[in-house]
This record gives sequence, C-alpha cells and structure tokens, in this order.
Amino acid sequence: MASPRRSVEGRPLGASVSSNTSNPGSPAHGGGSSGRFEFQSLLSSRAAGVDPTSARLRASESPVHRRGSFPVAAAGSSQAPPPSLPEEDRMDLNPSFLGIALRSLLAIDLWLSKKLGVCAGESSSWGSVRPLMKLLEISGHGITWLLGTLYCLCRSDSWAGREVLMNLLFALLLDLLVVALIKGLVRRRRPAHNQMDMFVTLSVDKYSFPSGHATRASLVSRFILKHLVLAIPLRVLVVLWAFILGLSRVMLGRHNVTDVAFGFFLGYMQYSIVDYCWLSPHNAPVLFILWNQQ
Repeated sequence: MASPRRSVEGRPLGASVSSNTSNPGSPAHGGGSSGRFEFQSLLSSRAAGVDPTSARLRASESPVHRRGSFPVAAAGSSQAPPPSLPEEDRMDLNPSFLGIALRSLLAIDLWLSKKLGVCAGESSSWGSVRPLMKLLEISGHGITWLLGTLYCLCRSDSWAGREVLMNLLFALLLDLLVVALIKGLVRRRRPAHNQMDMFVTLSVDKYSFPSGHATRASLVSRFILKHLVLAIPLRVLVVLWAFILGLSRVMLGRHNVTDVAFGFFLGYMQYSIVDYCWLSPHNAPVLFILWNQQ
C-alpha cells in the first residue's frame, strides 16, 4: 500500500493543510504572502544547511513580515506635508509692535481729522465760517507768494532788499519742488469729506501728504522773523498766521492732522537749507548782475 505524501518536514500533507487553515498567517486569515515568504526562507536555509530556527527569526524580522514597517512608511511618503505659509502671510498673522503702533496712529489721525473738519461743507457745524477760511487759504497759496515776491523784487532799489527777496524767491521755488516731489511719491488721498473747490490746483494737488500751505507757512514765517526787523506784536501776528493757516487746512477738510504736522516740520527744515545756500553778490554775482540788467 502506497504511503501518503509527506511535507518537507516529514509531516503528512493533510496535517500541514489543516494546520495552515488554523494558522492566523494562512491565506484565509490574510497572511498568505508572509507565510509563503517564511516557507521559502525555510527551504533555502535547509538547502544551505542553516538552522531552521535562526532562519525563521530572520524571516520574522524582514521588512515584509514585520507589521507596519514598510506599508506605513509607504503610506506616509504618499502624503505630502502641508505647505508652509509665505513670509508676508506670517507677518500679517503675527504683526509687529511697530505695525500695530502705525495702524493705531493712522486710525487716530483719521478720526481726529474728521472731528476737526467743521468747515468741510456749508452744512457743517461751522459752515458759516467757511468763506473766511477759504480767504485764509488764498493768503498761504504758492502763486500768491510767488507773484508778491516778484513784484516786490521788481520794485526794490536796494542791494540788501534784492538779496533778501531773491532768497525768498529761491525758498518758495524750493518749497514747491520738494512738496510736489513728496506728494507724487507718497500719493496719499485727501480726506473723504473734502470738497475739491481749492484755488488754482495742479496735478499733484489731488494728493494730501504733506500740506503745502503748512510747509509754506512755516518756511515764510521763519524767514520773515529772521530777516525782517518787526515789532513784537507783528512777530506774534506772523506766528499766529502760520498756526491758524495750518489749522484751517484741517477745518476745511483739505488735509489730515499728520499732513499739517509734517508740513510744519518740513518747512522749518527747508529754511535751514535756504540759510545754508544763501544767495549773495559774493557767491552768486552772475545772478545779481543779470537781474540788474533787466
């Protein structure tokens, strides 16, 4: 009678099948691939003369047999890491102290400018004072000062008077150039409650920062106090004119408070430039000779 087939380890084939069905690593339990890998490794170790126990341990430590080693790594590599935020977005989410301070200052500036714009329209609380404020606006306009300085320069018959008036003309031209340059660079719009009914406006006059009237008032008042001999009441009147002119720009709604404040500072510094580059018959003789010939 023929003997039944036996497996490689000497057990009957039916016993090995029955044991595989009860083994968690069998194909019925989802472990067919690992079982085949272990079986092939045992065969190769028996053929090479290696101990089956050590071969089984090496098979259990293989990347395929270990649970969660290779598949988890593959699953993790398939998921891309979340993209990092750009640098500007991180700055917006975490604003610096300087940014918060500037935004708070801007909010206070807009709020205060709107509160002080009591003459912005005829229906405002001080709308009846608006014509007087507009007359004060003309007194600080650049064209008014340029025409007045040219007239006095033509009528002057003394070298000292011509020297002072020529430097005043130089200061006014410098003021117009600097203010127009800064307005074109900053491009800050005028307040929303402003009415564009100003006296003789140019292309850059639609911008607000800085106030040209404030720079001119500061520049001219410092120039007059420095080079004209005036009584104390007249000197106080010049200072009051410069201050009220700057305040009227906010009351009319033409400018914000920071526009006027920076305008005063800029006009004060502009006079320092004029004083440093003072024109005289000694350092600019050609200019005075040409003017005398005219």
